[in-house]
Amino acid sequence: MTMVMAKPRAEHGFLEKMVGSWDVTSDMSGDATWVENVRSLQGLWIIAEGSGEMPKGEGGEEVVPVTTVLTLGFDSAKQKYVGTWLGSMMDNLWVYEGEAEPDGKTLSLYTVGPSMSGEGLADYREQITFLSDDHRTFNSSAKQPDGSWKQFMEAHYRRRT
Repeated sequence: MTMVMAKPRAEHGFLEKMVGSWDVTSDMSGDATWVENVRSLQGLWIIAEGSGEMPKGEGGEEVVPVTTVLTLGFDSAKQKYVGTWLGSMMDNLWVYEGEAEPDGKTLSLYTVGPSMSGEGLADYREQITFLSDDHRTFNSSAKQPDGSWKQFMEAHYRRRT
């Protein structure tokens, strides 16, 4: 008995655009520049490994090194993008499911995780948007009681030459 091997589909093209090395700046990292290296697993999945520094605690005077890992793929049975995100600064595994927007430039990923208030869980939407082949953004929004999304973080990724 042999397993049928998956083949990249048109939807995987969005993910392949992320492959490479990127300099990352964010409104949460202050002046610190992060680096993210994205590799492809035979065109079906991407693994993005980020590293940088974050303020330790509320005061922000002391910074600590952190590492993040993002996995993304397209599940043909679900007809959805799926993935995970984890970081060395927290013990929660974020599990994503989402879709590309009609413009073909934005991937919206939905997840549930710890509420920012520290009590219970909340719904989040994270979006990867290509502004050009060499510049993309990643933003995070929390779902509000009225059903709207309130953005609380944005990072810019610029391809390294």
